[in-house]
Amino acid sequence: MCEYDVVVIGGGHAGCEASAASARAGARTVLVTQKIDTIGEMSCNPSFGGIGKGVLVREVDAMDGLCGRIADLGGVQFRILNRSKGPAVHGPRAQVDRVIYKRHMLQTLESYPGLDLRAGSVADILLERPTDLDERSLKRLASQDSASAVAAATVTGVRLESGEIIRARKVVITTGTFLGGEIHIGLKAFPSGRKGEAASTGLSKSLKDAGFRLGRMKTGTPPRLAGSTIDFSRMPKQLGDMPVTPFSFVHDSVPYANDQVACYQTHTTPAVHKVIEANFDQSIHIRETVRGPRYCPSLESKIKRFSEKDSHVIWLEPEGLPEHTDVVYPNGISNTMPEDIQLKFLRLIPGLENVTMTQPGYGVEYDHIDPRELKRTLETKRVTGLYMAGQINGTTGYEEAAAQGILAGANAGLAAGHDKAPDRAGETPQLVLDRSDGYLGVLIDDLITRGVEEPYRVFTARSEYRLSSRADNADIRLTRRAAALGLIRDTSRLARLDAVEADMAQAQALLSQVVYLPHEWEAKLGGDRRVGRNGARTSALDMIQKGFLAEDMSADSRQPENIAPELMPKARKCTGGPRISDIVPGWADVPLNIRRRVATEAMYHGYLRQQQLEANTFKREESLRLPVDIDYSQIRVLSREEVDRLSRVRPDTLGAARRIGGITPGGMLALLKHVRRAADA
Repeated sequence: MCEYDVVVIGGGHAGCEASAASARAGARTVLVTQKIDTIGEMSCNPSFGGIGKGVLVREVDAMDGLCGRIADLGGVQFRILNRSKGPAVHGPRAQVDRVIYKRHMLQTLESYPGLDLRAGSVADILLERPTDLDERSLKRLASQDSASAVAAATVTGVRLESGEIIRARKVVITTGTFLGGEIHIGLKAFPSGRKGEAASTGLSKSLKDAGFRLGRMKTGTPPRLAGSTIDFSRMPKQLGDMPVTPFSFVHDSVPYANDQVACYQTHTTPAVHKVIEANFDQSIHIRETVRGPRYCPSLESKIKRFSEKDSHVIWLEPEGLPEHTDVVYPNGISNTMPEDIQLKFLRLIPGLENVTMTQPGYGVEYDHIDPRELKRTLETKRVTGLYMAGQINGTTGYEEAAAQGILAGANAGLAAGHDKAPDRAGETPQLVLDRSDGYLGVLIDDLITRGVEEPYRVFTARSEYRLSSRADNADIRLTRRAAALGLIRDTSRLARLDAVEADMAQAQALLSQVVYLPHEWEAKLGGDRRVGRNGARTSALDMIQKGFLAEDMSADSRQPENIAPELMPKARKCTGGPRISDIVPGWADVPLNIRRRVATEAMYHGYLRQQQLEANTFKREESLRLPVDIDYSQIRVLSREEVDRLSRVRPDTLGAARRIGGITPGGMLALLKHVRRAADA
C-alpha cells in the first residue's frame, strides 16, 4: 500500500491537466492510467481550439496549464476562426501532430515535480462512511436524489484491479469515454473506451454503489484515410495564418510556423447519402435512446436530420507532419456503419475514389454522472474529497475536458494541502470561477445548475460576457488569480504579463497623445462628415472608441497569389478610412499583438463599461450564499414546482438559483428574504 495526497484516474486531457495542477498546488500526486504510453493521446480529431473552445485553451494556459503550450510545440497549422467577425468571437485553432503532442505531454508529466505516473486500472473507490449512522440511514443517503445529495461518505483512496490499494486524501476521476465504454461498428458492440483499449467497468459499479446515478451518452470518430491514396488536386486548399498566433501566452512563435501543412475541402454527394440511408438498419449506434453531440453530429444523424441537403462539407486534415504520418482525418463524417459500407461510401466522395481506409469509424457509448451532483470546485456533493472532470460530467471535447481538469486538479490539490496543514486555519483555498470570469466559469455554471441532456460543448453564444471573456485577454483575467493560489509554476508568466500590460499602457498613451480638432479629423478621414463640428479636440484613442479608426485584424501577411482563391479569408480590414498607423506616428513600431489588444479594448470600450456594471451586479448575487441544507418547502411563497427545482439542484448562491429556470421573480424575492432572515437570526 502507498499513500498520496491526490490520485488522478485517467491519462486523457482532463487527467493530464488535473494531475499537473494538483502537483502545482503542492500536493503529492499520482496519475493512474491503463497504459503510460497512451498519456496525451488525441483520441479523435488532430486539433485543438475553435470557436469558444480556443478561448478555453487560452484560459487553461493563463493558469499555467499544459495543453496550449504543448499544442504550440506540435502545431502544424494555425488559424484564427471567425476573423471576419469581431475579436470577441475569434477562435484560435491549430492542427496538431499527434506524435509530437503525445511525446511532449508524456515527457512533461514524467518530469513534473511532485507527480508520479502509475500504470493500472482502478476497480474501486475506497470510502469511509460515518460510524454513527445505521444501515438504513446509509441506504437513505445513498439513494437520495443526485442533485440534492449531501455527503454521506469521504474518499480515502482507490483499489486497483491488481488488488493494490493507494491511499489518498482526494481522488479525481477523469475517465473520458472509458467509464462503462462500449464501441459500436455496424451491428457489432464490444467493451472498450477507445479502439484497442479496455473499458473501465469496475469503476462504474463502484460509483453506483456510492449512490451516483449514471446516464449514457455517445460520441463517434470518423474513419482514417491514407493520404497517398487521395487526389488532392481536385480540392480547394486551406493554408494556415501568417503570422502564426500561438495558444500559449509564453510563446512568441511556434516551431513549425514556416512549415505548416495544408487542409483540403471536399463534400458528400447524393450517392453517398443513398448508401447511408439504405443501411440505417446496419448500425445500432444511431438509436435515439442515447444522446449524441448535437454540434458535432454523425454523418447518419446529419442525413436524417437534414434530409433536404444533398451535400455536407468534409475537411481533410493531416494528422501530422509528412515525416510522421500519412494518415488523414476526414472531419465531418463520423459514422458507425459496417466497415464495408464505410469504404463503399468513401469512394463515392470527390477525390476519394481510390482511397484506402486505414481504420474504420466507430461510435462509443459511455457512462456519465449528473453534473448537478457537483460543487463549483468539481468536488461531488455525495462524497467528500471526490472530484470529477471531463466526459464523466457529460461534456464533449478536448478543450472542455482540459479546462475541467485544471480546475478539479487545482482544487483537489489545494484542499489536500489544507487538510494536512497542522492548524487548518481559515477556509480551504479554492479556485472558483463564475460566469463573468471566463468561459470556464460558464462551463462549470451550466453543468452544475442545468445538468446535461446531450454532450455539452462550449461556444461563444453561451457566454453573456463574451466581449470581456476573449481569447486575447485570458492572461489579464486569470494569471494573477491563479498565482495568488500558488498555481503558477512558470514564473516567467507573471513577468511577461507585467510587460504586456506596460506595453499596452504605452500604446494607449501614444493614441491619447494624437489629438485633432473635428475639421482636422474630417480631412484625415477623407472628408467623413460624421466626425461632427462640436469644436472639441479628440484623440486617436477616442476615434477608435467611436468607430472612425480601426486596427487591421486580417489574418495573413502572405501575398494573395500564395493563398487558394477558393478560400481567400474574408478578413476584416479597417472599417472605412485609413488605418491607425496612417494617423498615429510610431504606431507601426508597436508589436502586432499589443496593437490588436489595445485596439480591441478601445473598440469595445463603451460595451465593456456596461458589461462591467452587469458583472458587478452578477457578482453581488453570487456573493449571497445559500445554505446547502435549506428546506425550500418552508418558504411558503414558493410554488410546488419551484420547491422541486430548487431542492433538486440545491444552488449554492442566489445567482445560481436564478439561472435554474422556472423560478419566478416573486420566488427569487421570497428566497432572498428567507436567506436574509436566516442570516440575521
